[in-house]
Amino acid sequence: MNKFNSIIAIALLAVTFTACKKDNEEPVIVVPPSDGSTLTLSGKTAESNYANVVYVDFSSDKQATADRKSFNIGLTSDGKFRVVLNASYQTTAVATSKSDINAVTLAAPGTTVNLNHDITDPLTNSLVDYWDGDITKTAFAEVSATDAENKVYLLSFEGSKDKDKWFKIKITRNGSGYKVQYARLGETTIKSLDVVKNSDYNLVFVSLENNKVVQAEPVKTGWDISWSYSTYNSGLGSPYWFQDYVSINNLGTITAAKVSTATKTYAAFTETDIANITFSSSRDVIGSTWRTSPSQAGTGGGVKTDVFYVIKDSAGNVYKLKFNSYISGDGGERGKPVIEYKLIKKG
Repeated sequence: MNKFNSIIAIALLAVTFTACKKDNEEPVIVVPPSDGSTLTLSGKTAESNYANVVYVDFSSDKQATADRKSFNIGLTSDGKFRVVLNASYQTTAVATSKSDINAVTLAAPGTTVNLNHDITDPLTNSLVDYWDGDITKTAFAEVSATDAENKVYLLSFEGSKDKDKWFKIKITRNGSGYKVQYARLGETTIKSLDVVKNSDYNLVFVSLENNKVVQAEPVKTGWDISWSYSTYNSGLGSPYWFQDYVSINNLGTITAAKVSTATKTYAAFTETDIANITFSSSRDVIGSTWRTSPSQAGTGGGVKTDVFYVIKDSAGNVYKLKFNSYISGDGGERGKPVIEYKLIKKG
């Protein structure tokens, strides 16, 4: 075989191999986003009307639930080292004056702040993460690369309001992850957890009560809004424990806007109207604005029919969203709100 024929043979072999390789590859299937649906959220269990946090992904018509008491803190998985409190578990926290966790005791807690806050005192908003979801406005300072700069914190939550049930907790960096040291305030045996970041998720969650890392949220691209019991603004600037609170996935780049039906009705709102609204990344864009509360006797209340919402997901899909019912006052059931959404622009 001469040199020319050898080159042709090698070329034909390469083409044949490439063709075979392509034939054997699995086809890439792109699932189009949902055109819209109506969902009844599963927030209610036999235990209570607000036992779960419910996460909703519009593009896949899916919801996922997590026990709202299944974790105490979340740790960011991005390039920062931030700590967030479980807002659905009445969680409060405060920094002590000490960086040695063994030096923080029931007799000398390192702070005089009472974690059982006074709702009439606006200064107690420092005990919670701010409700707009700004990751820089959290009760915990960012975890420093210098261990000695990281203070010990005291942490309380629903059912642990007595001081001897509070946790003392110190969080430091551990390579690209975290080390979490903690114990009840009256205990001397310190537990420890090494926590690895996971870039598929906004947060990695830790249960101090069960000494383990838990999965609470879906992957960061797998949910748009959540419904839950949560910490919110009392109206006095202080924290208040609130049922039926709706958050957007602001850490997952979701944005949203509220629209008045006086401007445009839900049915009439289309893609051409998107240019006239301003999207926000605030976690509480929806918050409590979608419904009215029942009376102290538990009567009345209902979804607001004069507002709806526009949501832009992480893939650029835009949905309009309205709430149909959530309580007996509007024909619904507490703990099982009904939402309706429609795709108006494909990403």
